[in-house]
Formats: sequence, C-alpha cells, structure tokens
Amino acid sequence: MKVCVTSQGPDLNSSVDPRFGRAQYFLFVDTDSLEFEAIDNENINGTGGVGIQSGKVMADKGIECVLTGNIGPNASATLSAAGIKFCLGVAGTVQEAVERYKKGELVASQDPNVQSKSGL
Repeated sequence: MKVCVTSQGPDLNSSVDPRFGRAQYFLFVDTDSLEFEAIDNENINGTGGVGIQSGKVMADKGIECVLTGNIGPNASATLSAAGIKFCLGVAGTVQEAVERYKKGELVASQDPNVQSKSGL
C-alpha cells in the first residue's frame, strides 16, 4: 500500500508535520518495503487553496491514505472526492507513523479536524 506522511524533513526519521496543506515535505511510503520518495511541498507558501492543491498531488501520486496531524475542510473534501483516506492526530517520526498504520492503530477519519487556513 502506498501512503503519504506529512513530514518536517526528507527521511523516515523526520518528525510528522502536523499540517497537511502546508507541510514541509510529503513522504510517499510503500508500507510493505518502507521504500519512499520525499518531495518538497511546493504549496507551502501559497496564499490560498493549498489544501486542495496538496490533495491533487496525493491523487496524482496514487496515494491510498494520508497520515498527518491536521486537515481542513477543503483538503478533506478533495481527498474524499479522490477516494483517499486520511488519518489525523498522527505524531512521532514518519517511520513510527507508518508502523502504527500497519498495525491498525490509526483510524481513518471522515471529517476535517481544523478550520480553513489554520496552518497559516
């Protein structure tokens, strides 16, 4: 399974970034092999619509689930429309988050947990 973890750095030992749309990095991780690709979030400094744009990145990458701290209403709607699950309140390192997900300790949410533009 391919998941995305929002991250404050470009490797598995980096801390999970609590923001989705304005996360510093997106780490796309294969949950079976732990092979990953890290990309800089080009939307981090956007003035608006960053949740939607970041959601589009997830859809383009074929992500099945996003692991992050917080998601606003526009991002959650975009992810849901693309059939992408998201788990909220995630903390620790990227690798710890993936391991917790694999063990079933993280539950997918249906709703945003912050208001629009909360990551500013």
